[in-house]
Amino acid sequence: MTDLETRAAPSRAGALRRAAPALLGYAAVRGLGLIALALWSAARDKSAYTLLTARWDALWYTRVAELGYGYEVRLANGDVHSNLAFFPLLPWLERLVAAVSPLSYADGGFLVSLVASLAAAWGIFAVADHVYGRRAGVCAVLLWAVLPVGIVQSMAYSESLFTALAAWSLYAVLTGRWVTAGTLALLAGLTRPVGMAVVAAVWVAGIASFARERRAADAGGPGPRTRAHRVLGMLLAPLGTAGYVLWVGHRTGKGPLGYLDVQAGWRNGFDGGYAFARFVAEKFTSFPSALAGAGLIAGVASVVWLYVVGVRQRQPLPLLVYTGVVTALALCASSYFGSKPRLLMPGFPLLLPLALALAGLRPRRSALVLGAVAVASAVYGAFWLNGSGPP
Repeated sequence: MTDLETRAAPSRAGALRRAAPALLGYAAVRGLGLIALALWSAARDKSAYTLLTARWDALWYTRVAELGYGYEVRLANGDVHSNLAFFPLLPWLERLVAAVSPLSYADGGFLVSLVASLAAAWGIFAVADHVYGRRAGVCAVLLWAVLPVGIVQSMAYSESLFTALAAWSLYAVLTGRWVTAGTLALLAGLTRPVGMAVVAAVWVAGIASFARERRAADAGGPGPRTRAHRVLGMLLAPLGTAGYVLWVGHRTGKGPLGYLDVQAGWRNGFDGGYAFARFVAEKFTSFPSALAGAGLIAGVASVVWLYVVGVRQRQPLPLLVYTGVVTALALCASSYFGSKPRLLMPGFPLLLPLALALAGLRPRRSALVLGAVAVASAVYGAFWLNGSGPP
């Protein structure tokens, strides 16, 4: 399926009823993960809530919400970690929650992530259900829930918020609601740098739609109103990413590319995967670490294979474009190699081939598979979050 579908979407109440099994299953998996984290953290005399709300990136977002931009840390090696690297939508929402409730900024981040994770699960279901049917939609949501790094979906990070905006933007594109798609892409662009993946999906889908209409001009097509909505959606889509990047450039006095300098201060950039490849190669210098190197190669190969399968299964063009950009940005960034699984998490269309395979099994068998993986994911998430490095 490569052409966009424009069949009528179900009513909101009907859509919620249709998605209910996926959302209930998602809540159960995430609840299991939080219980495992609480038990593991208690055994190590740590606070599970602190791990979820007040470590690593969560602290940076909270500081932006409380004090605004301008904070930076200068390291002994000369690197400058500036909070300008963090896009503003999550801090804005944290500030809003704190303003209208007795919750702190950190509490607000946790609340936003919980709500956004459910919205993301619903959006993933909507996309998968639209393309492949209800059973595949349920399986796609549960696969996203049981990812090894799924605990991040419950942290005061921006991944859940971004995935929710991206999924619903993609669904709006698939159902021909261009202004909604563009608005959600704008918001996604205010959430994470990878918002450009949503922008690319909207633009490629829009251009493809105009091209199809031109080829089929004699057969009629959408009226001027639909075309105007499509153009408006395409114009709205890049405003979030472009607006923030240009604002950072103006604030730093370094022009349109100032944001790249901010990222360079974190030793983060796009090098085509050279640094990551060197990092993997260095694992083979000794035997124990060679096993980790082999695991990394297998992981990257699996991601590439899932993308190729998605192409062969003729996923809609917007999904392929979005997933391709998310994957390229995650694998080809030059720093924070341990965070790459987290950076890949918004690329949920990679899970659609596995969701289709699970949907083809008997319900009992697929439930056993997902249940076993959910337990393993919960245990790994608790172990991982209690570690020393940022996820």
